[in-house]
Amino acid sequence: MSLNALLPRPKLSYTGSAWAFRFLALITLVSTVRSGVHLLAPDGGAGSIAHIALDVAGGPNIVAIFSQWGASQLLLACVQWAVVLRYRFLVPAMLALLALEQLLRLLAGYLKPLQVETAPPGAYGTYVILVLSLLFLVLSLRQPRHGH
Repeated sequence: MSLNALLPRPKLSYTGSAWAFRFLALITLVSTVRSGVHLLAPDGGAGSIAHIALDVAGGPNIVAIFSQWGASQLLLACVQWAVVLRYRFLVPAMLALLALEQLLRLLAGYLKPLQVETAPPGAYGTYVILVLSLLFLVLSLRQPRHGH
């Protein structure tokens, strides 16, 4: 089985902003590292990063859920890597998915707020990534002008 059988080469190309592509590549790298932390860190990042108390009843379950979340994040990062490395014509779709993910994170946080004394990095990062992903989505959809 060859790589081309699993991931055939596209006939389409990406013509949007190089900055939008670079942003997606950076987010992909960050997503890969973040998922690795959640999957592999002893506390899944729940205590050390998100500041969630783990010395409570159910603490090990919180760690387990964070680790499982890391596994899901890693799958999304793999799809992002496929777009960055092979399917660049999907950059706009991946940026739209990234913006939707941020909106859903905000909704989840509104419906079920995290009870911590210090907000985790994602509490603020979600807003930043939402705005940037929408900005770069617009840039990724713009076609280059010819003749100017």
